[in-house]
Amino acid sequence: MDLRQMEVVVAVAEEGGFSAATRRLHVVQSAVSSTVRALERELGAPLFQRTTHRVSLTPAGHAFLPAARATLRAAEEARTAVDLAQGELRGELTIGVMQGLYGGAEALAGFHREHPGVVVRLRQAPAEDIPQALRDGTVDLAVAALDAPLQRGLTTRLLSREEMVLVTAPAADDLPPEGPVTLTEAARLPLVDFSPGWAVRHAVDRAFRALSLEHTVTFEVNDLLAATDLVRHGLGVCIMPPSLASRFPDLRVRPFTGQAPSWSVRVVHPRGDLPPAVAALLRHITRR
Repeated sequence: MDLRQMEVVVAVAEEGGFSAATRRLHVVQSAVSSTVRALERELGAPLFQRTTHRVSLTPAGHAFLPAARATLRAAEEARTAVDLAQGELRGELTIGVMQGLYGGAEALAGFHREHPGVVVRLRQAPAEDIPQALRDGTVDLAVAALDAPLQRGLTTRLLSREEMVLVTAPAADDLPPEGPVTLTEAARLPLVDFSPGWAVRHAVDRAFRALSLEHTVTFEVNDLLAATDLVRHGLGVCIMPPSLASRFPDLRVRPFTGQAPSWSVRVVHPRGDLPPAVAALLRHITRR
């Protein structure tokens, strides 16, 4: 058993199939298939259940995958230790980000200038899936809106907290001409909202439930540009953090009176000592 075999198995498991794994690994599919078969013969157990339409892990595969990831991380840390001894940081790391979270490019640009030998990958996922991805090791560090400041096995640090605002077309006939609005007023309007996996949607739904308010989602989208375009054409209103709303200066922003929906963005990573590349990126992200 060698590291390359483990890398191939991890790629097939994470990509959900042999064809997708070949694109990730930049090899032909026969090489991926033969590598997996050779490892299965060595282990004496199938790692994947293969059908016409899908590839899934067997119980043996589920047992093998975490250990393979841990071995690959240990090997990467060993290579990084040598690179550090030679005065250069190299390797790869994956950042988990949730849908709707924009920004952070400045921190990434600063990190890249300082450590050009490190390859940074972004993986987008629903906020609720990110903690498990960190525990599984499929992402090294994440920036997400999470309710709880503490997560099992994870360390979090608050980056920002915002009270959300109501975004409307420049002329909104169903609202008072000026000033803040209430959630009760917003509940009576056609709402452009995001898919249930979005942290913004979760925070908005929670705020309406807290006040026992019924509201109707007229449009449900999975894209910020689509949401604001619908608002721009007067088809509804949208509730979002002001940091997102500021990207659309042609739209009108109204604060809420009373208890407004809010979200807290945190950087999250596994507890304990971090690999040097992850620790260096963390310093850039949390730098004020």
